[in-house]
Amino acid sequence: MQPIIVYTAGTPNGQKVSNFTEELKEVYPDFKVDYRAISFDKNEQKEPWFLKINPNGRIPAIVDPNRGDFAVFETSAILLYLEKHYDPEHKFSWPSSDAKADDLRSEVLQWMFFGHGGIGPMQGQANHFARYAPEEIPYAIDRYKTETKRLYSVLGDRLQQSGDYLVGNKYTLADVSIWPWVFIARHTGIPDENVPENVKAWVKRCFERPASQRGMHVPSENKAVAKMIDPEYWQKYGGEHKERNAPSWILSGMKADAEKHK
Repeated sequence: MQPIIVYTAGTPNGQKVSNFTEELKEVYPDFKVDYRAISFDKNEQKEPWFLKINPNGRIPAIVDPNRGDFAVFETSAILLYLEKHYDPEHKFSWPSSDAKADDLRSEVLQWMFFGHGGIGPMQGQANHFARYAPEEIPYAIDRYKTETKRLYSVLGDRLQQSGDYLVGNKYTLADVSIWPWVFIARHTGIPDENVPENVKAWVKRCFERPASQRGMHVPSENKAVAKMIDPEYWQKYGGEHKERNAPSWILSGMKADAEKHK
């Protein structure tokens, strides 16, 4: 089996895929991955060669040499593809012989889409307006942070019913798809007290999996991970939330898109 090529960076969406590929490597020794870093500073995600793989110019994306160099973009689509083709023993899903498989599969998809269409976009916008937008816009900051907190409460309600994991009492793509975003709640400026206790415990449970310990540091060591779990985070790093310092690639990318789509 040839390695799956994963184009990625150390963001929640990238970590979802690397966390899952590390899980697959742990279960299936023949499963291999070739991680390739995409540099936002160099705007590599907008280069013509990469746009052939992902027309939307975002990470993550994969190319599967075992299936004719088939390319997949969009995080949830990648996860579902990998599960379908590289989890034959259904370690992270259920075989069709299981009478509850269809219903459990539907539940997994529902929570994946909840993360993909809810927490990811809302928290992503909260990050942008709270930390990176050139000017402070209180309405936008409040709107996106409040919605992110509300979505966290939905997770908390679900976990009260489901137990350790979101679906079927096992680690599935439902969990993989969401927890890396909640992991950086502090980075978004959301106080610890606004994250339900059972959600914190769930994130900790997912983060402490051996595969996650590796996947969170793909394609290279991610120093932000240590900051997120530091019990003295707010004393040490809380001041960062008062600074509006967007990385140059964010502003240059926005400017380029604005020029292109006048």
